[in-house]
Amino acid sequence: MSSSTQDLIPKLNIGKTFGALFIGVTVAAILFGVSSVQAFIYFQTHRGTGTTFYKLAVIWLWILDALHLTLIIHYVYYYLVLNYTNVGALTEIVWSFKLQIIAEVFIIYGVHLMYVYRIWIINKGRSRTLPITVGVIVILNSGIAIALIWALYQCHLFSDLTKIEWATFITLGTMTFTDIVIASSLCYLLATSRTGFSSTDSLITKLMVYIINTGCLTSVCSMTAAITCAVMPTNFIFLAIEFLLAKLYVNSFLALLNARHYTQDNIDTNNSYPFHNRHGVYRPKLHIRAPEDEELHVSRKDVFTHPSDEAVHPSRHIKPQQSFAVTTEMNSFSSV
Repeated sequence: MSSSTQDLIPKLNIGKTFGALFIGVTVAAILFGVSSVQAFIYFQTHRGTGTTFYKLAVIWLWILDALHLTLIIHYVYYYLVLNYTNVGALTEIVWSFKLQIIAEVFIIYGVHLMYVYRIWIINKGRSRTLPITVGVIVILNSGIAIALIWALYQCHLFSDLTKIEWATFITLGTMTFTDIVIASSLCYLLATSRTGFSSTDSLITKLMVYIINTGCLTSVCSMTAAITCAVMPTNFIFLAIEFLLAKLYVNSFLALLNARHYTQDNIDTNNSYPFHNRHGVYRPKLHIRAPEDEELHVSRKDVFTHPSDEAVHPSRHIKPQQSFAVTTEMNSFSSV
């Protein structure tokens, strides 16, 4: 063993460098399993819809996510297995490290573009200023990510990463800013879509909670990576946290796509009684206070006094307009 290699041994903290990367890969593999389950749920709940844009997007994101996991596994395997006794090789940047950054950028900004498309759909019938503004922000931020990739490919040793910290901070900061803009835009559009129906408003509130939670999750991860990079630039803890970013973005987007499935049971439960509630509000002459059998079989002539109700019979199972309001709001949000 050469003297230069012996000098590197006491300076290299395996636990805070490649040990942290190993933990990051393990957690990333778990998150990939979660995203695979989410993708499976999405395809199971949309089996009869044929080939749609969102199905292709889910397949594309899952492939990129699997590629990203493969690259970071090779990255850690190269250092901890293939070069276990070669301390000198631990200071060099392997090709899979640079390529996984590209895959991560494609995943993150691909998810951002999907959110922009969703904002465009929900904003249908309104001014297009908001979705266009958010789209411009995402496109400009992707330019910053390209600058990061270019700067990264100028580095050959891990010590060179300290020279491009500015690119790391700017990229993570713009990701956080974009997450906040997208979450705020979606919440604003949903909040202004309230109809006054309790079921619809409750559903909108749940969707807003989903959006805020997923947006906060990815933003906190980005800020944590930036803070650890600034505080501990000589170890790889911030790189291990960055491994999780792509997985969190994919999981957050799939969770939002499956939000309709998660809340479907509540919608079906609410649809079982609103017939009486609606007529109790809008038709004060209709004296139906409970679903008793004898009241449901009262003749139309004695109960319904409005001429437009002649074709309606209370004994039939009719879905009320409140149910339609909930379904319409969900369809406009899911767009699948």
